[in-house]
Amino acid sequence: MADTKREIERKYEATPRTALPDLTRAAGVASVTDEGVTELDAVYYDTPDLRLAADALTLRRRTGGADAGWHLKFPVASGIRDEIRAPLSDTLPRSLAGLLRSRVRDGEVVPVVRLRSARDVRHLHDADGALLAELSVDAVHAERLTGGGEAAWTEIEVELADDTDPAILDAVEKRLRKAGIRPSDAPSKLARALAETGPEPQAPPVEPGTPGTAGAAVLAYVRAQVDAIVAHDPAVRRDLPDAVHQLRVACRRLRSAFKTYRKVLDREVTDPIGEELKWLAGELGVARDQEVLDERLRGRLDDLPRTLLLGPARARLRRRDAAHGRNARRQVLAALDSARYLDLLGRLDALLAGPPLRADAEGAAHGVLAAAVRKDHDRLARRIGHAVALDPGHERDLALHEARKAAKRARYAAEAARPTLGKPAKKLAKRVKAVQSLLGEHQDAVVARDALRELAIVAHGAGESAFTWGLLYGREEAAADAAERELPAVWARASAPELTAALTR
Repeated sequence: MADTKREIERKYEATPRTALPDLTRAAGVASVTDEGVTELDAVYYDTPDLRLAADALTLRRRTGGADAGWHLKFPVASGIRDEIRAPLSDTLPRSLAGLLRSRVRDGEVVPVVRLRSARDVRHLHDADGALLAELSVDAVHAERLTGGGEAAWTEIEVELADDTDPAILDAVEKRLRKAGIRPSDAPSKLARALAETGPEPQAPPVEPGTPGTAGAAVLAYVRAQVDAIVAHDPAVRRDLPDAVHQLRVACRRLRSAFKTYRKVLDREVTDPIGEELKWLAGELGVARDQEVLDERLRGRLDDLPRTLLLGPARARLRRRDAAHGRNARRQVLAALDSARYLDLLGRLDALLAGPPLRADAEGAAHGVLAAAVRKDHDRLARRIGHAVALDPGHERDLALHEARKAAKRARYAAEAARPTLGKPAKKLAKRVKAVQSLLGEHQDAVVARDALRELAIVAHGAGESAFTWGLLYGREEAAADAAERELPAVWARASAPELTAALTR
């Protein structure tokens, strides 16, 4: 079983002769206790081409110390990482292997660096004796295990204790700096070991596509979305907030780019990949749509006065949410563990390695991208015109949902073109996003009505009052009607002629 710890720390340069200042003079630190020296021995693993290190991930098997075992670290922000731990074993635990799957694929991780450290530990306490931070002076010896050299250095590491104000790190750093101790440039021990024990780093590969062309611009966007899919995969497996949504959005952005820029990338190659992205987004959609619906219905119940909550409404909603949520999560994890998903990742890699560029790819990025954005905007205009011309009812609801999809595509097209087209694309994307959000509110109300009708039927069958569910159904009808009334004004702002005209300036 793996567990997670949020690691907040800072590293500093030191030498074997570096003298620590009196840290009780740091604001908030009342006492410092010497915890002695611990010998640590860690072997770091990566793919042969160091994919984990390239994304600032570290995987190690460490012996010695209080936390011996397997540790997988994901960057969160500068100086902040999530460390996922698993018990010591001879082979990589499955709980960690799954989190690496989007990067490692069907390959294996191999030992790349061994770090042996003598860690001299001190604990910093407040006036009540509570632990504030752990400071260690580490004498490190690094050995490259894949054909390289050795290196040695000394560093100081200050790690914040759990549930402690990060301001204590600033206070400690102030004392260290006054003593002439400076922050380290290396983000981690592994990064420093790789830099000091391996060959000279090679220049990054040149992106396909001539700089300044449509091909280069589109491929840069495509690569960003592929990177996002790979990065959000472990977050989904960890069940982090909003992770499913972000992974689904990356799939949709990528599929949308293939459609929008089909004059740049050959659709004979991208269409089949797009279908696989549609499949993956659909598998993720079950979980994401359930999240949205659950949040909406809970909010609706919270807004009702207690006198209008008849029957065990909250309990019934909780049971429904739990059942649907478990099924949705199982579906998501099954998709991410499937051979089909790995094949999709491989096909995306192949596309980036040998992009199927068409003739327009060599055209100037500004002209090609502006034309593509305008085309998607015109498509959105037709969808909205068709929807608002229909009488209220089921057919209009379906047409507005199709318009919402077109709004997403138009927005994504403008966002993809923003590095090239600048402020006009940014402004257009913002206006179209407002249309998308409004149409999303309409669709959410439609979906909520279906769920409320189902809840009312089940409640009635169980001998409970269906009054509350009927009341909420009426409120969702009102919400959908309000969105439809607001649509003309919001669309007028997003369809102003000067918006698309500005793209060509």
